Amino acid sequence: MGMGIALTTAAKAALPVMVFDKSSTQIDRGLKLVDSLLAKDVSKGKIAEDEGRMAKARIRVISSMDDLKDCDLVVEAVAENLQVKQAIFSSLSQICSPSAILATNTSSISITKIASSASKPEMVVGLHFFNPVPVMKLVEVIAGLQTSRATLQRARSFAEACGKEVVQSADVPGFISNALLMPFLNEAIMCLEKGVATKEDIDKTLRLGMAHPMGPLQLADFIGLDTCLAIQQTLHRETGDDKYRPSVLLGRMVDAGWLGRKSAKGFYEY
Repeated sequence: MGMGIALTTAAKAALPVMVFDKSSTQIDRGLKLVDSLLAKDVSKGKIAEDEGRMAKARIRVISSMDDLKDCDLVVEAVAENLQVKQAIFSSLSQICSPSAILATNTSSISITKIASSASKPEMVVGLHFFNPVPVMKLVEVIAGLQTSRATLQRARSFAEACGKEVVQSADVPGFISNALLMPFLNEAIMCLEKGVATKEDIDKTLRLGMAHPMGPLQLADFIGLDTCLAIQQTLHRETGDDKYRPSVLLGRMVDAGWLGRKSAKGFYEY
């Protein structure tokens, strides 16, 4: 997700981007993805070869978060873990300019809670991109209770400069997208768990009967079953509503390390 946001910013908004990750493996994988996506766009005539080279040149990998000190906007895209995100925003508050926007790509965690760890919570905002970022057209912008109107407008303008359509959500569990999507995916998993139908027939029903581009179990694999579980646990904990209670099968699959496409095995094998 992080490298997808970086590529979209560099290619569509034509802005210089710095990328930081503690994992060199993740960086290498992300840069290979950037090369692959740009090469594909060039081969299809979507962009000129020079445009692809310039987009790649705008992306610079850095070795320390301290290098972010002069950035106008920082987008965090780590795992759905409140404590990890709060630690990052606390650090960014000490590193970045007081005028810098600190955005989180969270898909379910309260922006208000994340902002509480920053020294200037009014500069914190949710910018929820969708995966794969270079392809998906939507960004959810979410204001915490502390987010200023100016921060919200600047975040919206940035997303639009990246070529995205923008929707705005209140800071409620799951925002718009996952408050709707996760119960849907969970019901599909429960259908499989109860033996209502095979995974193929569940997915085929939604693809051919409801014109979904992919079935719910295939989509869950694509998102990552650990991510789906983390989001559903957050929704269930925050709302106390049992419609968000994760299925037992989903938890067992995550326990087994069957996380979907990224582990080569989930509901399907890849």
